[in-house]
Amino acid sequence: MIEFKLPSLGADMDEGTLLEWRIAPGDALRRGQVVAVVDTAKAAVDVECWQDGSVLDLLIQPGDKVPVGTPIALLLEPGESAETARRPAPAAKPAETAPAPTVAAPAAVPTSRLRISPAARKRAAELGIDASTLSGTGPQGAVTLEDVEAAARQATPVDRQAAMRHAIGAAMSRSKREIPHYYLGETVPLGIAMAWLATHNAELPPERRLLPGVLLLKAIALALCDYPQLNGFWQDGAFRPAPGIHLGVAVALRQGGLIAPALHDVADKPLAQLMDELGDLVQRARSHSLRSSELSDASLTVTQLGDQGVDSVFGVIYPPQVALVGVGRIAERPWVEEGRLCAMATAHFSLAADHRASDGHYGARFLAGIRRLLQAPDSL
Repeated sequence: MIEFKLPSLGADMDEGTLLEWRIAPGDALRRGQVVAVVDTAKAAVDVECWQDGSVLDLLIQPGDKVPVGTPIALLLEPGESAETARRPAPAAKPAETAPAPTVAAPAAVPTSRLRISPAARKRAAELGIDASTLSGTGPQGAVTLEDVEAAARQATPVDRQAAMRHAIGAAMSRSKREIPHYYLGETVPLGIAMAWLATHNAELPPERRLLPGVLLLKAIALALCDYPQLNGFWQDGAFRPAPGIHLGVAVALRQGGLIAPALHDVADKPLAQLMDELGDLVQRARSHSLRSSELSDASLTVTQLGDQGVDSVFGVIYPPQVALVGVGRIAERPWVEEGRLCAMATAHFSLAADHRASDGHYGARFLAGIRRLLQAPDSL
């Protein structure tokens, strides 16, 4: 029998509220199946199961808020039955002494359950309102759709953003407190890459054209293949390499705040596929419909703030990751090429890295690898 626990969906998540079960006792499960929808401080997230099996029991109900790591369901492994899972272990042979006194087991503490209508629960998730804080006016104190709408009318934008800002601040404070950051920067010429992109896009309809950001993500991912000490996690006092190159893409949310879901296996996919997946990921991040793997799998985060007009960005590492790449705006700047002054499209790349997992020399070679790859865009 397996205890399925509420997973951590990012360094800034301490607890979550169950919004909906997508499974019931007796259901068969397959790896990667969505089993529940959980509300975090940032979004309503589809939580996936990472083993095959079946559902034995559900331990919490919609509306319950529990800490990360709390068992929320009991699962049976393939071939295991409810009878064998619940069968007590054989008792040890008693010693030839007086029996120990019987101690009464403590009574189970009931889990409080929020009474809320399905429509109200859905609307609260859309508005980013913690329904457990509302006073219900429905039967037996149930929270109704009208209660949620009334709370939304009373809330200010600051109220709606407070939980997310608190979560982000806590995670970044932890990062700066615990991670020995070092920072490097490199100005990368992009004249060849931008010329290649213009030629490539000229042959395509607007909806199939590539954005420069996709080229940059692919170059970062390919560079990580050669510098794996930047692609992974610092856990239990040691570096653990990630099983794949899954880039966290920083996305600004319309209501304020930031989220960095993972774009999976970036080094292995063609640019056109990455463009499609990136567009879909950003859209779902802003509509609060991400999957748990997209919030927990990122092995290095990339933040691109060029669309905000900044030349450089130096980020803070998202623990337990060990590195973050920042990219400023692409613009024509004075450049010396083969002894000749010219205008060149360039962008400033920065690296924030964990000194426990790598050093400045290693990080500098990584940035040089990104620069080298972007001089041959047709190979990306």
